[in-house]
Amino acid sequence: MSAVQKRLRKKLADRGPELKQFLTDLQEQSPPELDDLTARAAAGAWEGIDCLSCGNCCRSMSPSYTKEDILRLALHFRMSAQKFKEKWLCEEADGRWMNRSRPCQFLDCVTNKCSVYSIRPADCAGFPHLHKRSTLEYLTMHQQNLAFCPATFQMIADLQQRCSTTEI
Repeated sequence: MSAVQKRLRKKLADRGPELKQFLTDLQEQSPPELDDLTARAAAGAWEGIDCLSCGNCCRSMSPSYTKEDILRLALHFRMSAQKFKEKWLCEEADGRWMNRSRPCQFLDCVTNKCSVYSIRPADCAGFPHLHKRSTLEYLTMHQQNLAFCPATFQMIADLQQRCSTTEI
C-alpha cells in the first residue's frame, strides 16, 4: 500500500462516516447554489494529489467500457472487439462492459502507469467525475468514490466546509 493510500485510509477512518452522512444529508436538503459550491470545491481537489503515487482507482475499481472504447482498444491490440471482450471484459446484468479482474489489466502495478493511457476508456479519463453531472445526481457515486480517491475525499471535505458557511 502506498503512502497516499495509507493517508486516505487514515482520513477515511477519521472523517469517512461524517462525510458520508454529509452527502446523505445533501440529498434531503441542499443549498440552491450546490453545483457552484461543488465546482469551486472540485477546482482545488487536485492540489497535492499525484495519481501516479496512488493508483487506487485502477487497483480497486473498473471503468465502464463504451462501444467506442472497446473498438478503439481492440484496434490498438489488433484484435476484434469480440476477442477484446472475451480476453479482458465481462458484461454486467445492466449491459455495461467492465474489467474481468482487478487490478486493471492495463495498470503497471509498480509505476501506477496505464499502458493504454492515451486511448484509455472515457470513464477512466473522466475519473473521479467530480462535476460530471449535477451534484445531486452524483452524490451516491461521490459517496462510493470517497473510499478510493484522495481527490474525491478532498472535494467532499471542502464542499462540506463551503456548505457549512452557506445558509441552507
